[in-house]
Amino acid sequence: MTRRWGIWLGTGILLVAVAIGAWSYQQYFRGSDEPQGGDITLPSTQGEFSLSEIDDDEIGVLFFGFTYCPDVCPMTLSVIRQALQRLEDDKAERIVPVLISVDPERDTLERLDEYVGSFGDAFIGVRPSEAELNDIAERYDVSWRKVEVQDSELEYTVDHTASLFLVDHEGNILERVLYSPVPNSLIAALEAQFESQDP
Repeated sequence: MTRRWGIWLGTGILLVAVAIGAWSYQQYFRGSDEPQGGDITLPSTQGEFSLSEIDDDEIGVLFFGFTYCPDVCPMTLSVIRQALQRLEDDKAERIVPVLISVDPERDTLERLDEYVGSFGDAFIGVRPSEAELNDIAERYDVSWRKVEVQDSELEYTVDHTASLFLVDHEGNILERVLYSPVPNSLIAALEAQFESQDP
């Protein structure tokens, strides 16, 4: 009986320890679920760009990507373009689509200008330094990392977060829209934001 009681007691202590460990883990990583956002002021394809300069009734659509991206980036920018085309004109004019380069080493402003320009005149390309990119990525809870590519002239590619961030002129994150090859989710999120702005 004493031995059985000892096993139960040991099991109970183990379960309590696991529960405490799980709670501590959640507390430690809780911050990553609630990115701070904040202002972005950087050189861009349209001169110095700052979120603080967009109008109160405008919505910034931020995407982190790079011009040598083979699939996700052009697909996502196409999705934004489709959303702009399907929104009513007065709403589309209140959208500020911004590509923030996660490859500042290769993405010059000239290259960004040519790249984003192919999706429409409204698109803005922003080029941070690596230090600035690290700061923004931390504030917006964005991941990015270089990955070497064997037997390729490009030498490396960049893995990165593919979500879209809807933000206001203060850089507050209004909504995070997960990657999708179709514009439905983005359009629904934008319409919801417009509805809250224009009751």
